[in-house]
Amino acid sequence: MRHVNKMRGLGAARQHARGFSLIELMVALVLGLVIVGGVVSLFVNNQQAARTNEGLGRLQENARTAFELLAREIRQVGGNPCGAVTTTNALINPAANWWSNWDGGVLRGFDETQDTLGMAPFGAGVGQRVAGTHALIVLSGGMFNGSIITNHTPANQTITLNSTGHGLVANDLAVVCDGESAALVQLTAVTTTPAGTVRHQVGGTSLNSTVDIGFPAGTPKTFQPNGLVTRYTASFWYVGNNPRGGRSLYRMGRNGVGEEIADGVSNMQVGYLTRNQGNGNLANDWVTASAVTDWTNAATNLPVAVRLTLTLSSADGVGVGQVPLQRQVFHVINLRNRPAP
Repeated sequence: MRHVNKMRGLGAARQHARGFSLIELMVALVLGLVIVGGVVSLFVNNQQAARTNEGLGRLQENARTAFELLAREIRQVGGNPCGAVTTTNALINPAANWWSNWDGGVLRGFDETQDTLGMAPFGAGVGQRVAGTHALIVLSGGMFNGSIITNHTPANQTITLNSTGHGLVANDLAVVCDGESAALVQLTAVTTTPAGTVRHQVGGTSLNSTVDIGFPAGTPKTFQPNGLVTRYTASFWYVGNNPRGGRSLYRMGRNGVGEEIADGVSNMQVGYLTRNQGNGNLANDWVTASAVTDWTNAATNLPVAVRLTLTLSSADGVGVGQVPLQRQVFHVINLRNRPAP
């Protein structure tokens, strides 16, 4: 009897310890897959949202960088820190180079059909200009960080400044100005004895055509104390191919080397609003560079405002098909230093 009860106990234990049936396993697997699928879907959606937000943040940052630097230079085009309305170009043959051709136009634009005087030609190479985009040249008398003149001795082309911390070096192009006039010169020497001395000599390798830098060129002039000397700014802005296979906003200086400024700028379109300097009337609409027939500072119709349209694209794609994000932003810039009609 004990043996029979023992056998019955073992049978009940085996029956109680049996595993899941095939149907139960399949139902469990389906439920597990549903849960895993939901988790994966949620993860992917969150990842895409994060990538989208990151991409938008980068686009906004690049747009701010582009507008901050480019708009600042355009706004100050043709100006100088003294507010002088006449500028002498004392360089040798200034029309031979885009960066020295002040009288040829302190602002010059190029649309998608126009060559840019040999700088950054259209092409697919790194640093070359992207086809279908606009470009522009900006020349400025250096609106920032001017050093104060304490003495100017034209007889030996020496200007003494109030500080040695001016950051100027020999061969820099500079603008010397006071309230009466300004002059574009090359600094042939910069010394600290006496403190803060710079020179604008002629001859040898100097780019200066005359030591008399009053207005017009060749007119003797002694720049007054409290005038300023500041570094001259010449820049060529364009959209070029970057080394990562994308496009960026580039800035080229006098050295002819394009510097990448803002990543992700895939297109730049520029419009100009002109004003008749004779009667003071503004044009009826914005025009592209090819419609401005005369960029010289003495032109009858001069641009007085610039409208920038930048198209920005993210480096990484998002969503179905991994399409890059794209945004178009606008900015209108009034030129501060155009002569009054």
